[in-house]
Amino acid sequence: MDAGTGAAPDLSPTTVTQLASSDDPRELQRTLREQPVHRVGDLFNLVTRREDVEEALRDRTGTFSWSAVGMNLGNIRPLIPLQIDPPQHVKYRRILDPLFAPKKMALLEDEVIALVKELVDTFAVSGSCDFHEEFAVPLPCRVFLRLMGLPLDDLDLFLSVKDDIIRPPGVTLDEQAPYRERAGKTVYEYFERHLAERKDHPTDDMLAQIIAGEVDGERLSDEEVMDICYLFIIAGLDTVTDSLDCIFAYLAQNPDHRRQLVADESIIPSAVEELLRWESPVPAVPRVATEDIEISGCPIKAGEQVMLVLGSANTDDAAHAGADEVDLRRNPNPHLAFGGGVHRCLGSHLARVELRVAIREFHRRIPEYELAPGTVLEYTTGLRSLHHLPLAFPAGA
Repeated sequence: MDAGTGAAPDLSPTTVTQLASSDDPRELQRTLREQPVHRVGDLFNLVTRREDVEEALRDRTGTFSWSAVGMNLGNIRPLIPLQIDPPQHVKYRRILDPLFAPKKMALLEDEVIALVKELVDTFAVSGSCDFHEEFAVPLPCRVFLRLMGLPLDDLDLFLSVKDDIIRPPGVTLDEQAPYRERAGKTVYEYFERHLAERKDHPTDDMLAQIIAGEVDGERLSDEEVMDICYLFIIAGLDTVTDSLDCIFAYLAQNPDHRRQLVADESIIPSAVEELLRWESPVPAVPRVATEDIEISGCPIKAGEQVMLVLGSANTDDAAHAGADEVDLRRNPNPHLAFGGGVHRCLGSHLARVELRVAIREFHRRIPEYELAPGTVLEYTTGLRSLHHLPLAFPAGA
C-alpha cells in the first residue's frame, strides 16, 4: 500500500497476537501505524491509527455493527447491551447508564475500601503475594457480588464460569466451545433461580433495579435481565482484573512512578487514566462493516470484520503529542481504553472507583514492592492480563 491508499498489506495472525501478549506492544504498534490498515488473511482488517479508530467507534452513520460480529461466549442470545446495535442499544442504555452513573458508583467507595483492606491483610505480613491470584482476581468479583446483592459464598462459582467463558482450555474454538457452553448453562440457571427468588422476596440492590427496568414502557423480560447479567460477569469481572494486573505490573517495574503515587495521592485519578491509556488492557474491539467503505483509502467490503486497535490508537503520537510517554499527571487525557461512541464501556465509572481505591489503599499498606526475583511476566492473548504476578515487599507491612 502506497501513501496510505489502496489494498491493505497482509499481516500474520502471530503478529496480531503479540499486540496483547508482548511485554511491550508499543513498539509493534508504532510499526503498524506506518500503514493505516492491515489485512489478516480472511479473518479481519486491523485498524491502528487514532483518527480511524475513533471515527469507527463514534460511527454516526451505522457503518459498523457489533451484533454482526457473532462472538460466541457460551451465550444463547445476544448479550445486552454489548451485542445489540442502535437504535435498540440506546433503549437499553437508558435503563442501565443511570445505574452506573458517577455519583452512584462513588457511593460504593467505602465498601471497596473495606474489600481492598481485607484482601491486603491476607498477605501483607508475609512479604510476598501473587497479586493476580490474591488480589486482582477476587476484588472485582467481590465488588460485583455486593453490588448485585448476591451471596459472597458464590465467589468461586463466578470465578470458575468467568474463566471458562473468557479463557477456556483448548486452542481452537471447537476445543473451547464445550467449556463455554457448560459455563453459559450454569450462568443462565443461576440467574434464573435468583430471578425467581426476587419475585417472592424483593430487594433494593442493582439486580432488583435491572428487573424493574422498562423499554418503551414494557418491563424487561427475564431473558433480557439474564442477558444483561451474563454480560456483567464478563465485562465487570475480567476487565478490572486485567487493568489491575497491567497497572501493578507497570508500577512494580517503574519505581519512580510508583513512588510518585505514594508521595502524592492527589494524582491517583489522573494516574489511573494514564495507565489505562498506556497499558490498554482491552487491546482491540471488533466491528463488522455494514456496507462497502474505505478507511484511510483502504477498501473494506460489506460483511468484513475490522479490529479497532485501542492500544495503538492510545499511543499514537501523531494524533496527540507525547502519547508515547507516561505522564501520571496528564490532563486532559482523551484515551480510548473504555472504547467510545454508543458502545462505550457501561461500567467505566465503577472500574475507576475500584482502580483508584485499589491503588491508594494498597500503597498505603505496601508502598515498596517489586517483581519477585526471577519473574518473567507472561501476558495473555486477547484481553491483556497476566496468569501470575508475583510481588515481593518488606515482610510485616
